[in-house]
Amino acid sequence: MRAISVTEYGGPETLRVADVPEPVPGPGRVRIRIEAATVNPVDIAAREGHLAAIAPDLPLGLGRDAAGEIDAVGAGVDRLAVGDKVIGLRDRLLMATGAHAEAIVLDASAVVHAPRTLDAAHAATLPLNGLTALQGLELLDLRPGATVLVTGAAGAVGGFAVQLAALHGLRVVAAASPSDEAALREAGATHVVGRDRPLGQAVRDLVPGGVDGVLDAAGLGVRALDALRSRGAFVSVNGGDAVPVNLRGTRVQNVWFHADTAQLEYLVSLVDAGRLTTRVADVLPLADAAKAHIRLAEGGLRGRLVLRPS
Repeated sequence: MRAISVTEYGGPETLRVADVPEPVPGPGRVRIRIEAATVNPVDIAAREGHLAAIAPDLPLGLGRDAAGEIDAVGAGVDRLAVGDKVIGLRDRLLMATGAHAEAIVLDASAVVHAPRTLDAAHAATLPLNGLTALQGLELLDLRPGATVLVTGAAGAVGGFAVQLAALHGLRVVAAASPSDEAALREAGATHVVGRDRPLGQAVRDLVPGGVDGVLDAAGLGVRALDALRSRGAFVSVNGGDAVPVNLRGTRVQNVWFHADTAQLEYLVSLVDAGRLTTRVADVLPLADAAKAHIRLAEGGLRGRLVLRPS
C-alpha cells in the first residue's frame, strides 16, 4: 500500500509516497481503509526532527487521526465490524506507518463509529483536535460559571475548546483576530480579545482579577498566564518552552492527547446533535502532502487540511 513516513529529517521536500507492507490487525485491533486523514502541527514537528528525542527511530509514520471503513478485524473485537464507517486516533508515537496512508491498524479502543452527519473529510478533523480540547478542559477542572481564556480560539484545537467550554457552562474569553469575532461569539464565546494590546491586561479589563483557567492552544505561555488569577489553572497544548513557570501559585500542566473511547463517542454524539461543528480548510491528495505541510506552516488556516489516499 502507499504511505508517507519520515525517512529523513528536513523540509517538506523530504516527504515522498512509498510502497509499504499492508498492516494486519492482531488481537484487539482493527484495520481502517482510510478515506481521509488530517495534517496537524505534530506532523511538521516529526518531519523536522523535533520528536527525535522521544522517537529516535526512522521511519516514523505521519498522520494521527483518520476516517474510513473497517476492512479487517482482529480476534476479540466485538464492538466494531467489517464495513463500519469509523474515525480513529493514533496516539502511539512509535509507528512506522501512520494515518497518511491507504490503511492503518489501530487498537479497537481508539476507534469509534463515525458521525452520521459528516463526510469523511470533516469527520477526520474530530479525533486529535477534539480530544485535545476536551482533555485540556478536563485538566482545568473548572466548575460551571467559571471563566476560561482560550488562546488560538479560531484554530483547530481552540475552536473545539470554545464550543466545548460553552457547552459545559463556562464563560469563555476567546483570544483571536477581530475578523473571527462573529464566528467565535456564535460558537459560545462571551468575550473576544484581539492582539492590539497585552493579553493579560485586555482580559483583566473584562474579568477583574483574571480568569479561573487558561487553555493555551496558541502557545503564548507566560503572556497567557498573565491573564490568569492567582492559584488558577493553566493547561498548555504545545508543551516545551510554551509551558510557563507556575507563578502566583497557579497550577500549570501540559495536555498530550490520548485515545479514549467514551470521550470520542461523546464528541461524535455532540456532532450528530448539531452542538459541535467541524471545519475543513481544504482537501488534497496524499501525493500533495508537502504542499499541505507548507500551507499549514504558513498559518492563517480556518479548519484542518485533509489528505485523501485516492
